[in-house]
Amino acid sequence: MQGFSLLEVLVALLVLSVGLLGLAGLSAKGMNSNQSAYYLSQAMAQAYDMADRMRANREGFTAGNYDSVSGTGSDPGCISTGCASSSQIAQYDIYKWNTANANLLPTGRGTVAIQAGNIRIITVMWDDQRTGATGTACGSDPTIDLACFRTSFQP
Repeated sequence: MQGFSLLEVLVALLVLSVGLLGLAGLSAKGMNSNQSAYYLSQAMAQAYDMADRMRANREGFTAGNYDSVSGTGSDPGCISTGCASSSQIAQYDIYKWNTANANLLPTGRGTVAIQAGNIRIITVMWDDQRTGATGTACGSDPTIDLACFRTSFQP
């Protein structure tokens, strides 16, 4: 009789430990999902930031200075002295935007491409799974592809 109670306690401990392990796994998954949602919200804010930059520099947009953004670019160094042209403002916008993408998102980067006429596709890419993916494709394979947020923009 006394050994049977000890067996019941051991079974109860086993059930409790399995339940706690499941709870820990669920908590970890929730934190990962929360981090992914944070990155998506940062990517959306960055995409709309670039759209606002293009709206603010209408002359540079019309001249095609934002037509094919794919890299960080370089800082023209004109903000403290005053940018002389809309192309310098566009160069500064591209530099600041992709620098912010890299700082806010893991392996963050952004592109702007022409779709048709006056429509631009703004894409922000990042390594959502933090696997070290360095590709340029948006897709479902987290080891080679990056997570992406795309939006179309027409001023």
